[in-house]
Amino acid sequence: MATNHPFQGKVLDSAQLMLGEGPSFDPISKRICWLNIIGKELHELDPASGEKTVTSLPFMASVVAAIDAERQLLGTEDGLFIRNRSTGELSLHVDFEPNKPGNRSNDGRVHQSGALWIGTMGKKAEDGAGAIYHVAKGVVTTLFDAISIPNAICFSPDGATAYFVDTSVNRLMKVALDPATGLPTGAPSIFLDRSEDEGGIDGAVCDAEGNIWNARWGEGAVDRYDTTGRHTDHYELPASKTTCPAFFAASADRLLVTSACEGLEDDEIKANPMHGATFDLGITVKGRLDGIYKL
Repeated sequence: MATNHPFQGKVLDSAQLMLGEGPSFDPISKRICWLNIIGKELHELDPASGEKTVTSLPFMASVVAAIDAERQLLGTEDGLFIRNRSTGELSLHVDFEPNKPGNRSNDGRVHQSGALWIGTMGKKAEDGAGAIYHVAKGVVTTLFDAISIPNAICFSPDGATAYFVDTSVNRLMKVALDPATGLPTGAPSIFLDRSEDEGGIDGAVCDAEGNIWNARWGEGAVDRYDTTGRHTDHYELPASKTTCPAFFAASADRLLVTSACEGLEDDEIKANPMHGATFDLGITVKGRLDGIYKL
């Protein structure tokens, strides 16, 4: 039985986003970055000073990753784009899913090798419309297709295991990888089956000890699982639609969580100003930062 922890953290950012997603800590700018997918916005926050910027985007984006001091990578409904940090100029890197205008990007993460794993889904969450792709230096490889809602993409500390889920199925999968490339070396297997439980398995991160921290959509919580899949801890949050965690700070010893208002009625959103906000879970963790995408 998991240990339950009432929320003792704080609000990092009070903006009520319709679909806050894709958080990460940029090791170059030292800023937290996340997306408002439906609102077509990139949010960046300096946790030390509290300085924040919001950048409007011409498309829905769900993933942001560092490239170097001048550039970021954005995973969007129109493909992968390189963004100039200072000017905001966008240039297409690669369209990983051409000829599917009904789809958008969803969960994604950079592997230690510098390759990106990114998932897609139908804009109306159509059954089996999406897939998960591996993108290395602009070369796209389809990993898994017929995915409805790809989530929980994360990697073990040694880069030899990947985790992912189709939230519509709610079975967290694991697959062995070549640590040098981030490509699978075998078939995936079920790591955790929550198909009979309430709350969707949403975004996840894997810490320096191999534990998985997973946001539970509809449950207002982050769950921690050890390397065997044992549910050890359940951390409550004051927003029901928790979407994705991310480690942050220079030593990656803090954990933030994004949330959403999507699927809630207007009166529910007004009644709880925490819906759609971004939180510091208020605990010390042994985290690790995502890789930097290699061009």
